[in-house]
Amino acid sequence: MRTHREQLIPTNAPLVGFGGTRVFLLGAITLPVMVGDYPQQITEDVTFLMVNCSSAYNAILGRPTLNSWKAATSTYHLMIKFPTDHGVGELRGNQVAVRECYVAMMEMEDHLQAMSIEEHRSTTEPVEQLEEILLDDFEPDRTAKIGTLATPVVRQALTAFLKKNQDVFAWSHEDMPRIDPLVMVHRLNVSPSFPPVRQKKRLFALERDWAIAEEVCKLQEANFIREVYYPDWLANVVMVRKASGKWRMCVDFTDLNKACLKDSYPLLRVDILVDSTAQHQLLSFVDAFSGYNQIRMHEADQEKISFVTSQGLFCYKVMLFGLKNAGVTYQRLMNKMFTQ
Repeated sequence: MRTHREQLIPTNAPLVGFGGTRVFLLGAITLPVMVGDYPQQITEDVTFLMVNCSSAYNAILGRPTLNSWKAATSTYHLMIKFPTDHGVGELRGNQVAVRECYVAMMEMEDHLQAMSIEEHRSTTEPVEQLEEILLDDFEPDRTAKIGTLATPVVRQALTAFLKKNQDVFAWSHEDMPRIDPLVMVHRLNVSPSFPPVRQKKRLFALERDWAIAEEVCKLQEANFIREVYYPDWLANVVMVRKASGKWRMCVDFTDLNKACLKDSYPLLRVDILVDSTAQHQLLSFVDAFSGYNQIRMHEADQEKISFVTSQGLFCYKVMLFGLKNAGVTYQRLMNKMFTQ
């Protein structure tokens, strides 16, 4: 294609296959691509990631490119259609040519593997690992993890950034001030046509009852629950064994969720989130400390999420995972935070 190594933009992000194999990039290059037949055609710059590996195709167009073209694809008709200034453009596939490329690739595969087997034996593919860094010299438990495949300059800058902003992390419930109710609260929106349901208390084995008592004590210390009297809605707790062998206490809000109207606020699509990470060298994950519990319940709805235990009747003052529309409320908060 008459391109030289000097034209490539260096990049450190590898491509990861379905089997977990990694292919390290030679670099990235932006080239003009013309599709369609005149006059229904478009020409746009496309950034390609270049790799040194055998393939039946010279280039693969990803979803970010097709989305930028506003293209509609049909695998059944082997066709892509896209809007242009002079009408709808078409790009048709050739099944015969594709089959010939595939057969030629399969014939070359054994030969290429024989040539590269010694090279694979002598080289070891670097594996991404996590390095634990200490954020506070006086608090050994306050740590964070960063990837080891990043360059030393990037890792040093990232470590300095995390240490400088360590005050934004929550290490305990006392460090979590919770979201101001003026910013976001969770409302149940119970339909008045549903009568309140009071579930009959379930009996638990002694081991589970102890675990419930311990969890109730923790929730009271964290100020997540409060004691209630004569609630209209009442649910039972459900104990689930975790992988570590300990118990997790959940609440059966099946009856309450049936009475709540659905919130149609749109949630993010996972494929769009994945596409948005394209052409970025660094990816960070933020684990929100008790993220749902940082959102308060509306005061008028708190007693509707009451539950019964051997220790008494309690209700949550914060939002829970098991409540209907809880994910929508959390998405509203995230959208509001990142648009400020």
